Amino acid sequence: MDMVAIAIGIVFGCCALGAGIAMIAGIGPGIGEGDAVAKACEAIGRQPEARGAVTSTMIMGCAIAETTGLYALVIAILLIFVAPGSMGNLLVSLIK
Repeated sequence: MDMVAIAIGIVFGCCALGAGIAMIAGIGPGIGEGDAVAKACEAIGRQPEARGAVTSTMIMGCAIAETTGLYALVIAILLIFVAPGSMGNLLVSLIK
């Protein structure tokens, strides 16, 4: 088998594996946002007059927590669509 084909196959496999590992980061924001909403509901239940402040703080916290998942999604997309081509070209130029 050609050495270039093996190297490109390894690059594609590693990029796919990295993208899958990056998407594990999507678990954290989901758990964090669910916990934040649960605590906000408890706080509103205890002090209904503080509803506006609790809700706005919760929404801001959820937005900040969501950025972690979005960063992971961007990294995964880059690993799937951009990295294999650029890394494959680099390997071909180094091997030849």
